[in-house]
Amino acid sequence: MSKTAVVLFQLGGPDSIEAIEPFLYNLFQDPDIFKLPFQKTLAKIISKRRAPKVAEEYELIGGKSPINEWTEIQRKLLEEELRKDLSQIDVITAMRYWHPLTEVAAKQVEEGNYDKVILLPLYPHYSISTIGSSFNEWKRKYKGDTSKLIYINDFYKNEKYIKAFNEKIDETLTRFPKEVQADVQIVFSAHGTPMSMVKSGDPYSGHICDTVELVMKARNNSHEHHLCFQSKVGPVKWLEPATDKMIEELAEKGKKHLLIVPISFVSDHVETLFELDIEYREDADKSGIENYIVMKGLNDSPTFISALKEITINALKENNDK
Repeated sequence: MSKTAVVLFQLGGPDSIEAIEPFLYNLFQDPDIFKLPFQKTLAKIISKRRAPKVAEEYELIGGKSPINEWTEIQRKLLEEELRKDLSQIDVITAMRYWHPLTEVAAKQVEEGNYDKVILLPLYPHYSISTIGSSFNEWKRKYKGDTSKLIYINDFYKNEKYIKAFNEKIDETLTRFPKEVQADVQIVFSAHGTPMSMVKSGDPYSGHICDTVELVMKARNNSHEHHLCFQSKVGPVKWLEPATDKMIEELAEKGKKHLLIVPISFVSDHVETLFELDIEYREDADKSGIENYIVMKGLNDSPTFISALKEITINALKENNDK
């Protein structure tokens, strides 16, 4: 029987306040996101300068990112599900900017004597800044047989993934007072990217638009909905509208009940727990929003884990058919 490894790629996050500066250093060294002269030197300076402000955000969500713990839960659940059908399969985590780093996962795969290796990013939508960066790092670190590798570039059209979102949306709707549930505005907030990336052909923003359409179609367009983008950094133009501006505009139009859906993430981390649930909540309160509720991430959703299992099994079948 063949032996298979599934490598889950994720961002990773600081697991303590002390880890923030080295985490940022790893991030700012990424040539797929930042193209800086004297990159290592500037990454050191920028990470040292930004760390204190970022630490304030992490202090408000428990002093660390939960993304590492959620990813480990997802890894274990997926491995358990896959082993119901495939006895010789291991699921391994490769983080881009924090431990366990990609080089550790690559070494583990090289030494594991696997027949097939599924490379499955925990990013549903392709962007050079996420999946592209993770795959490029894998190619730099992995020294094994590349003919064994099966790349999964995106999975935002998977029906179980879409269903997992709608289960979470339905669950969140019940947290609104019954008398306003029909008037709730579903606000999809995705991580933004610079417009220069869009103009260079990065498909991410198109994948996000398609995902929103698929989610709303699957729920028969149950509510009015909106798409916006968060996490802008620096002075250059990013995808618009920005999430904070969208909240203000909806308030001005008399829309007082907002369900915020973090559409580009598969687990909670600082962008959902701090940026959406603390920072933008303050904007919502100032704007007169009466009910502002942020949907929890997919995290340990059984339907989402089932989607990951289906994506893995299908990839193996398609590869065997070739």
